[in-house]
Amino acid sequence: MKKFYSAISATILTAVLFISATATAQLDFLPRGSQAASVSQRIGNTDVSIIYSRPSVNEREIWGALVPYGMNNFGFGTATESPWRAGANENTVFKTTHDLTIGGKALPAGKYGLHMIVNEDNTATVIFSKNHGAWGSYFYDPSEDALRVDVTTNEIPHTELLTYSFDEVGANSAVASLKWEKKQIPFTIETDVTANVMAEIRQQLQTSPGFNRQTWEQAAGYALNNGGNLDEALGWVNGAIEGQFFSQKNFNNLSLKAQILERQGKTAEAKAIMDEAMPLGTVFEIHSYGRQLIAQGKKDDALEVFKWNAKEHKGTWPVDFGLARGYSAVGNYKTALKHLKIAASRAPDQPNKDAIAAYITQLEEEKDIN
Repeated sequence: MKKFYSAISATILTAVLFISATATAQLDFLPRGSQAASVSQRIGNTDVSIIYSRPSVNEREIWGALVPYGMNNFGFGTATESPWRAGANENTVFKTTHDLTIGGKALPAGKYGLHMIVNEDNTATVIFSKNHGAWGSYFYDPSEDALRVDVTTNEIPHTELLTYSFDEVGANSAVASLKWEKKQIPFTIETDVTANVMAEIRQQLQTSPGFNRQTWEQAAGYALNNGGNLDEALGWVNGAIEGQFFSQKNFNNLSLKAQILERQGKTAEAKAIMDEAMPLGTVFEIHSYGRQLIAQGKKDDALEVFKWNAKEHKGTWPVDFGLARGYSAVGNYKTALKHLKIAASRAPDQPNKDAIAAYITQLEEEKDIN
């Protein structure tokens, strides 16, 4: 639907706009009828923001009237056909610190003018323009479009002030929505968090955070646990272990290296690294390693680790608790019960005493405590 304003209307509108612009340039602190606002959301490590002005309904007819359907000639500026500015006053601005996909289409990191074409049939087109500095959409040029996404609008309870919000926020996505009067215009934002973080890690390792061992360990751990490049992760953890002025071999980074090797299918190399790591570990680190092996289904290996821990840290907490878990994992409940009763006498606090009491009952019923 197209609307064409008379020459007189255009002249009045132009005058009003220039007077408003002049006043704003001189006294930019004066209150406006449509107040400025912004809303932001972090998705992974990506910051997404919308900066806009908030008109009110004020008992006016909005859709198809104050906001005309389709593209329109507003009688001012260089655009012969303009979408709605998706707010009031200057451009509504959409910013993202990393690349996104919106409605399944790519939008590079950057700053965009946000416009919308609202249709009569409960659909809309969301437009991201490379021109983010213009006033409204009077200078809209389709050649400057970075992205257009067609969406379905929803009917919602009355919303007096035009409002943007981020809904359904997940680990990798969110739904951004414009809500005004009884209409919601949503669009889905997604970003590759792992790729973004990995790129940020590469950059950070070249700056001051890269001058300490823990940063390299943290980087390797992120890549391992979030689907990053395992060869890259292995290089990072190797840097933490040896070869740099900050390197130091310890149980944690050797264990991390073993996990990376295991994920790469290099089981024998991973086991050799853990054999090297165990003498460097505390009684609690070795205990945790044994529990990890049980979780991986390596029950016999876990029992051997718990035995090693009991020999190296004889008579300390929680070696007998570990032995109980190890023997229980392989189905030797009688021996597990014996060690669990010893562990009960060494438990350092009431929560552990309570947990052991419950486990004793399970073992007496010949049920695995893991």
